[in-house]
Amino acid sequence: MNFQRYRQFPPINLPNRKWPSRVITKAPIWCSVDLRDGNQALEKPMNLDQKIKFFKYLVAIGFKEIEVGFPAASDTEYLFCRTLIEQNLIPDDVTIQVLTQSREHIIRKTFEALKGVNKAIVHLYNSTSTLQRDVVFNMGKDEITKLAVSGAKLIDELADEYGKEHFLFEYSPESFSGTELDYAVEICDAVLDVWKPSPERKVIINLPNTVEMATPNVYADQIEYVCDNIKYRENVIISLHSHNDRGCAVADSELGVMAGADRVEGTLFGNGERTGNADIMVMALNMFSQGVDPELDFSDINSAIKIYEESTGMDVHPRHPYAGDLVYTAFSGSHQDAIKKGMAKMIEHPDRWEVPYLPIDPLDVGRNYDPIIRINSQSGKGGVAYILETHFGLHVPKSMQQDFGAIVTEVSVEKDSELTPEEIYDLFMETYYVREPLNVKYYSEHASNTDHAVNDAVNLDVDVCYNGADKKFSGSGNGIIDAFCKALESNIGVKFDIVNYSEHSLDYGNKSRAITYIQLYDENQNSYYGVGISSNIAKSSLRAIVSAVNKMNK
Repeated sequence: MNFQRYRQFPPINLPNRKWPSRVITKAPIWCSVDLRDGNQALEKPMNLDQKIKFFKYLVAIGFKEIEVGFPAASDTEYLFCRTLIEQNLIPDDVTIQVLTQSREHIIRKTFEALKGVNKAIVHLYNSTSTLQRDVVFNMGKDEITKLAVSGAKLIDELADEYGKEHFLFEYSPESFSGTELDYAVEICDAVLDVWKPSPERKVIINLPNTVEMATPNVYADQIEYVCDNIKYRENVIISLHSHNDRGCAVADSELGVMAGADRVEGTLFGNGERTGNADIMVMALNMFSQGVDPELDFSDINSAIKIYEESTGMDVHPRHPYAGDLVYTAFSGSHQDAIKKGMAKMIEHPDRWEVPYLPIDPLDVGRNYDPIIRINSQSGKGGVAYILETHFGLHVPKSMQQDFGAIVTEVSVEKDSELTPEEIYDLFMETYYVREPLNVKYYSEHASNTDHAVNDAVNLDVDVCYNGADKKFSGSGNGIIDAFCKALESNIGVKFDIVNYSEHSLDYGNKSRAITYIQLYDENQNSYYGVGISSNIAKSSLRAIVSAVNKMNK
C-alpha cells in the first residue's frame, strides 16, 4: 500500500484547550438531515409519500428542527416543501430547514418554496477549504468571502420581503475541517456582520466535517477555536455536521459538543453521502446510557428500524449499536455467565442498571430479554443455564450446568449451527430424563414396624418395568429415597451414592409439577446425572434417580 502519497493532518496549536476535561451533561439542539443529506445519498431517493411518513416519524420522536430538502434542486424537493406547508403538516413547535447555495436564482427559488411557512431555517453554504478554493472554484479567499456575503445579503432582503419573523438563518463554511481556522472565523464573521445576530434572533453557524480528515480530537480543537474567537458568540448557535469517512462521526460530534457546540446535525443510522453522517440515534443513546436525557424518544427502536428500511431500501446492520439484531446477544460462554449473574443481581438494585456486557437495558429501547443469550459452539454453561431458566423455569444445579454445557457445545459443533431454546430443552430432557431400561410405574410406602425403626424409616414397594418386563421391587431405608436406592441395589445389583439432590416447582397453583435433579457416583466415582418430573415430589425424585441409574447402565 502506497501510504507515502498521504500526508499527516497538521495538529492544531491550542495549548490551553478546555474540552478534554468537560463532560456532556445535556442534549444539544438536534437537527435531522435524513430528508436532505440522507435522501440525496440514496440510490433510489424517497418519493413524496415516503418523505411525509418519515417527517411525521421524526416529529413523533422529538425532533424540533428538521432539514427537509434543497427546494431549488428539483421539482420533487420543491413539492415536498410546499406540501408540508400547504397541508399544515408542520407542528407549531417544529422548525423546518432548507438548504441553498450562495447563488441568486437558487436563493430566490428557496424563498418561493417557503412562502406561508410559520418558521423555517434558511441554510446558506459555500465551500471554503484550501482544496476546494484551488481545485473547484479557482478563487482566492476574498472572492470566496464575497460569495458568502452576497448570499447572506440576499437572504436578509428576501426575509424582509416574505416576513422576517418567520425565518432564522444558518451559514455553513462547507469543508470547514479543511479550512484554515483563522479564515474560517473570518468568513463566518463576515456573514454575521450582515445578519447581525441578537438575543431574540440568534444565527446558526454550522461547522461541517464535510470530509473527515483527522482524528476526532482535531475536530474538537477546531470547534473550540471557533467558539473562542468568533464574533457575537453569545448570540451564535454553533452547530456540527460530521461525516463518517474515518468512521468517527459520532466521536467527532461528541467531542465537538464538549468543545462548545450547541447543536448537532445528523441522521438516523448514519445514512448520508459516502460513508454517512453522524448517527444521531447512537449519540442520543450514548447520552442515555450515561444518565443524560437525550430529549429524543427511542423507546421503540424497532419502529425506527422499520421506517428507515422502508424509506431507504437499506438494512440496519446486525451489529449496529443499540439497534442491531445481535447487539444485546452474547454467544461467548464467559459473557453469558456474567450476564446471567448480572441479571440475577439486578433484583437487589432494580433502579440502577448494572449488568456486565449490556450498557443499557434492552427493555428501555423496546427490545426484550429473549435474545440476550443465544447458544452456539462458543457458548458455555452459564448461557445454557440462563436459557433453561428464563424460557422453561429450570434452575439447573451448577455441577449439572457444567456437564450439560459440554454436551450442548458438542451438538452445536456437530450441527454447525446455533441451537434454539426449544432444541436446548429437548436435548436436556433427552440427556437426563432417561426412561429405559428401568421405569417406575407405581410405588407404595408404609412405616417400618420393627423395634429398630427410627426417624422416618419406611418400607417401600415399587412396580417397575425393567428391560421390557414388569417387576416388583422392595426395599427398606431411612426415608423413601434411601429405601428406593436399596431396592435397586438388591434387585438389579447397582451400587451408587447420591452426592447432590435438588428440586423445585415448575408451575404455580394446585396442578404444579416438581422437577428433581440428581447427581450420583458409581463405585468408581464416575458421575451421572438424572432428572425426574411429576406432580408428586416423591415420584419426581424416584424418576430422577432412575434416570441417572439408566445413564449409568448404558
